[in-house]
Amino acid sequence: MKKFEDTYRHKGLRRQLVNLLREKGITDENVLEAINNIPRHFFLDSAFDKIAYEDRAFPIGEGQTISQPYTVAYQSQLLQIQRTEKVLEIGTGSAYQASVLAEMQTRVFTIERQKKLYEQNKQFIFRNKYPNIRFFYGDGFEGLPAYAQFDKIIITAAAPFIPPKLIEQLKEGGMMVIPVNEGDDRQRMLRITKLPGGEIKEESFELFSFVPMLVGKNG
Repeated sequence: MKKFEDTYRHKGLRRQLVNLLREKGITDENVLEAINNIPRHFFLDSAFDKIAYEDRAFPIGEGQTISQPYTVAYQSQLLQIQRTEKVLEIGTGSAYQASVLAEMQTRVFTIERQKKLYEQNKQFIFRNKYPNIRFFYGDGFEGLPAYAQFDKIIITAAAPFIPPKLIEQLKEGGMMVIPVNEGDDRQRMLRITKLPGGEIKEESFELFSFVPMLVGKNG
């Protein structure tokens, strides 16, 4: 049974990580504070405890990863999060990204297609701290029409295209951050803003590498 302890050493490593993220260009203090407040090692197997605050992704099972902290910070910063916003996340994974958004006082609706990961998240360690996270098992391409519209949408997997049903579930004036395949093993980070009348504005940012966003549910 893993013991959940957040020691001075862990907190010091988080401060170092936040300083590194600043050096890499993350300027949103709310994002940096959220990352500083959340024990990333809680979301990983205890074998990763000594390296949990390195700026890299780690496996979490089912062919999935916990994203590199820079990627989490980068996507969160692009979303321009405001308190109390309603955010849809596609790809719960370890729930680390959802926790960063919840720490920023948003209402998070997060979908996971891998049944085993979804079941693991039923024992989410921060369930009492973050009652503002709601977990769903489903197909990310379908979104959550029953809970739309969303102020922000974040996709944490490599999308083959921009899912039209997610655009439909985005409020006018809302933003979606999504990594879209560029024909190789990398994805271009896009920010989609839904304009009045339903038109969209597309902004292009850096290249990243994500696990694939797949249709349907698994398990």
